[in-house]
Amino acid sequence: MELIHPDVESYAAALSSPEEALLEEISVFTSQHHREPHMLSGHVQGKLLQMISHLLQPRRILEIGTFTGYSALCLASGLVPDGVLHTIELREADAQLARHFFDRSLYGSKIISHQGAAAEIIPTLNETWDLVFIDADKTGYVEYFNLVLPAVRQNGFILADNIFFHGEALKEEPSGKSARAIRTFNDYIRSRADIDKVALTIRDGLYLIRKL
Repeated sequence: MELIHPDVESYAAALSSPEEALLEEISVFTSQHHREPHMLSGHVQGKLLQMISHLLQPRRILEIGTFTGYSALCLASGLVPDGVLHTIELREADAQLARHFFDRSLYGSKIISHQGAAAEIIPTLNETWDLVFIDADKTGYVEYFNLVLPAVRQNGFILADNIFFHGEALKEEPSGKSARAIRTFNDYIRSRADIDKVALTIRDGLYLIRKL
């Protein structure tokens, strides 16, 4: 399902501030060389992540799902001077590629890369999170949310990506385990009374969640 008309997406990108050179390089490289380029956050969503980070001025950020590093660099741009972003990637090749881009950025010293299973790594991180971005395997979303929420400060935020899952999550009976997992996650978040939340119709859907 085409959720956003390409002309609308192009117009939104044209109205937004341009990508920084390194972000544009990551986008082009991912499009040309990665087998799953659609997983990149992209220009408009990346700019939104930057804006949210600058609004919050977080000291500690957790990203679950590094991919090629685009979203981490967007989020890291709003860190306070002593701030740190932890990012977790299961796939070694993606983790190494992202690290290459991080080390060329202004934020390389502020980004700590972890390679491995997020469910195993998250409990080892002794941090209080101001902002968490969940964009990894969809079947793990509920588990990741429950792992991080206790460590999110009051009025801290969790962002969850791909909550429409190409339109499949809109169906009563989604096809495929990832789509069904996203539908389960969405229903789970909607049912909770200890968080404030809004679903944003940007790209493939983005849940913005505030801990009460």
